[in-house]
Amino acid sequence: MPQHFINTEDWSQQALEDLLATATDLKNNPFHDALKNKSVALIFLNPSMRTRTSFELGIQQLGGVAVVLQPGKDAWGIEFKPHTVMHGTAEEHIQEVAAVLSTYVDAIAVRAFPQFQDWQEDRLDQVIQSFARYASVPVINMETIVHPCQELALMMTIKNHFPEPKRKKFLLTWTYHPKPLNTAVANSALSISSKFGMDVTLLCPTQDYLLDAHYMELAKTNCDAHGASFSISHNIESAYQDADFVYAKSWGALSHYGDPEAEFQLRQQYQHFIVNSHKMGLTHQAKFSHCLPLRRNIKATDAVMDADYCVAIEEAENRLHTQKAMLLQLLAPNYTGVNS
Repeated sequence: MPQHFINTEDWSQQALEDLLATATDLKNNPFHDALKNKSVALIFLNPSMRTRTSFELGIQQLGGVAVVLQPGKDAWGIEFKPHTVMHGTAEEHIQEVAAVLSTYVDAIAVRAFPQFQDWQEDRLDQVIQSFARYASVPVINMETIVHPCQELALMMTIKNHFPEPKRKKFLLTWTYHPKPLNTAVANSALSISSKFGMDVTLLCPTQDYLLDAHYMELAKTNCDAHGASFSISHNIESAYQDADFVYAKSWGALSHYGDPEAEFQLRQQYQHFIVNSHKMGLTHQAKFSHCLPLRRNIKATDAVMDADYCVAIEEAENRLHTQKAMLLQLLAPNYTGVNS
């Protein structure tokens, strides 16, 4: 069976540490041909800027070829439900799509957001799991209900400023946005920060904005394994107090999942969760980051985004390096460095 990169839960901390070390090597020495004669299909069911750019360039910088496909636009629409009568808009089934692509390319990367109708169905992550089930080459998650590629970039950024992140206070704070967004980055931020033993605090307005129980329990289990703490707070000032790293993200309330109008009425009360200089002043001279894109003066103020402590651009750049390292792990596992 091929090794996939669908989430970081399936990877040990040591394996991720090794991957991040390779990413640092690649940051300093970006160009060589470890993926010469290799190709990767990049399948986008949702829009992208950083993900598409960093994957296309990264594959090229490693000597490989990227093939970009947008089902329903420049490729046939895909049906993912098993044993279904295909009388809708989809022209072919995932069984054939994954099987055929596996004969053409060396890996398949997929970006597919949830449908935002039924969380109990969306949390099963059927699209990426279907690719993994029917493909005979590695499958890479470019964001579904988790965003493991963003996790790698986040941890590379954290380790650049805190080489030993264990027991550093990591604050994941909810922020306002005019519409309910995917919980993927928030799920992933909990997962990776706790996996590396940070003291993790989740700050959100009310219990409505707690994340799926799986990721909450995962964070607690990871923290317990390191002797670290995991806490939930609805108090802004105490949550920011003495934080070493502040990570902001907006997401929709799972209690109103599939009902954006009701969720909108709920979130209107919490625009004060914006990250500003006062809140950052409560921290232990913390670094601030966000996965981007970010609406300025909605999620974070200009003063925060323009401050020296903001490392969001660094994190975005690290997407390129960490994804290249991950691709090498999957497609060129004998890679030992640019001089190999």
